[in-house]
Amino acid sequence: MPTDACQWFHECSFCHALLRPAPGDCCVFCSYADKPCPPVQAGQDCCG
Repeated sequence: MPTDACQWFHECSFCHALLRPAPGDCCVFCSYADKPCPPVQAGQDCCG
């Protein structure tokens, strides 16, 4: 995970599915990672 940015799309290296953020989430980190994206962790607006 980058420390200063978000990622809106991610391609699975195994099945090549394109992951997108869930409704209401700003990026794939907030939707699928154990922790939200770095901007949200820092108390900032997400990715915007």
